[in-house]
Amino acid sequence: MADEKNYVTQAGYDALVAEQNDLVHNVRAQVIVELQEARAQGDLSENADYDAAREHQAQVEARIRELEVLIKNAVIIEEEGADKQGPKVVKLGAKVKLLDLSDNTEHTFNIVGSIEADPLNGKLSNNTPLAEAIMDKQAGDVVRVNRVDEPYDVKILEVR
Repeated sequence: MADEKNYVTQAGYDALVAEQNDLVHNVRAQVIVELQEARAQGDLSENADYDAAREHQAQVEARIRELEVLIKNAVIIEEEGADKQGPKVVKLGAKVKLLDLSDNTEHTFNIVGSIEADPLNGKLSNNTPLAEAIMDKQAGDVVRVNRVDEPYDVKILEVR
């Protein structure tokens, strides 16, 4: 993960930076207070509050380190705009409206990097079989989605 590129939108990048700042400037200070209060209780060898505070500290520090790597390796993707010439193709940052031909249901997704992926809220990772299948295709194309238990076809209705 150390040298792996992390594709994120500007909003996703801003959220990573905000989380890191909150952990460094707020949560870390709260953990220090928790540790001080637990130490004040006396014997540390059988102090559950102290153990819990140390565990919380380890989790916070691990997340800070993880965020540092994610931010360092972030590649901000441009979200598609109306100013592009020619037919729009599916790529990172695009908003895509699909028709699942197996059940005739429409779905709309933003294609994002894996860090921002949240399929229940319409954010589909570029590493999913569906996103990989429709990448570099355009509206009107019918695409077969493989690498799933039951392959299926989708029609790209719109790319924004």
